[in-house]
Amino acid sequence: MPVRRVPAWLRPRWLQRLGQSCLIGGQAVAALAKGRISPNDLSAELMEAGPGSFLIVLITGLAAGTVFNIQVAAELTKQGAGSTVGGILAVGLAREIAPILTATLVTGKVATAYAAQLGTMKVTEQIDAITMLRTDPVEYLVVPRVLAMLIMTPVQCLLFFAVAVWSGQVSSTVLYQIPPGVFWNSVRTWMEPSDLPAMLTKALVFGLQIAVIACGWGLTTRGGPKEVGTSTTGAVVMILVTVSLVDVVLTQLLFGS
Repeated sequence: MPVRRVPAWLRPRWLQRLGQSCLIGGQAVAALAKGRISPNDLSAELMEAGPGSFLIVLITGLAAGTVFNIQVAAELTKQGAGSTVGGILAVGLAREIAPILTATLVTGKVATAYAAQLGTMKVTEQIDAITMLRTDPVEYLVVPRVLAMLIMTPVQCLLFFAVAVWSGQVSSTVLYQIPPGVFWNSVRTWMEPSDLPAMLTKALVFGLQIAVIACGWGLTTRGGPKEVGTSTTGAVVMILVTVSLVDVVLTQLLFGS
């Protein structure tokens, strides 16, 4: 009996690449579990995923904390509830703003580099050469990048949170005369002990997503050099869409009850 092929419109290219990326991610996680990590490759990827992005995270955290606080503090001080400004800012940052903005910044800075680097290697047949040398390209190229993102994304998220809360405190004191002691007492009162672990859990999951999809899109690039740019753009779009969807799920699991 002849096998019926699935029509092309039922198997779009992006869906195939997403499936391939998940398989690549599974191989990378399995290699990580077995300890197949090159310290030299890991240190290079940590430098790219971490210090290279710290300044962007720092500046955005300062701006986000100040702007969010201006919006909140302006309304709450009118209602005579200025003492709650710090708590609302800290909870909003920890539960949603810090993880999602950190993921967006890392996507723009690191994921584009991963997709472009691996896409270029793919179209110039460097991946084939690595395979011919009996080296697993996933273990050699993807594992260090995945581990670097698993380490550095939570670190950058924590940096974003700390800087944003601090900038919120400064702006509320300077602009709305809210004493620093009142602000920090509100932060301690409003935040739950589970908020920071939940924030870091979100950042960890987002970091894994970003690395897997960026590397997957790079390794599945087809055609010539022109396709590298298309793959990089496609990786960024897919990361932002999937991070948004996963964020909904994680928010319900971590904070919905």
